Amino acid sequence: MSKPLTTPGEGFHPHLHDASDNATAPLRTRLHHIRANSLDCGTAQTDGMRRFAAISGTTVGSEKLWMGQTHVAPATSSSDHHHGESETAIYVVSGHPEFVFLDDSGQEPKEVRLRTGPGDYVFVPPFVPHREENPDPTDEAVVVIARSTQEAIVVNLAELYALPPAEA
Repeated sequence: MSKPLTTPGEGFHPHLHDASDNATAPLRTRLHHIRANSLDCGTAQTDGMRRFAAISGTTVGSEKLWMGQTHVAPATSSSDHHHGESETAIYVVSGHPEFVFLDDSGQEPKEVRLRTGPGDYVFVPPFVPHREENPDPTDEAVVVIARSTQEAIVVNLAELYALPPAEA
């Protein structure tokens, strides 16, 4: 490559006359470069997986979306959870993670398992309980996540679905 790589935090916007002092430029007037080794682990977490924020209100001033990575260790299952009002789009980078949810559209609720691989996408609608599993005994599964809210909403659940209350 003949051109140098950008520096984290560097940005360009044509209406800024003096771009030499990017540290004082407002977050929403420039592009942001987040390097893979600069992801923020201080985000909402679920047992059995690790989330890392790249694009968020905290990292770049995003107001309407969140984007980051999730890593699921070999032979691991996350806790059951949902993402509140947020729509979630998932892109599988590596491994073969499985996404488990309850399909209650029939007469009897049925657990459904989506088996994925690199290059696949998964859409999780708002408030849908689910979990991620990585059945591979040796390799970590890595996915990129985009959400329609600027922060990672995670509501951890005791079970994949709530059982109806017992009759008295």
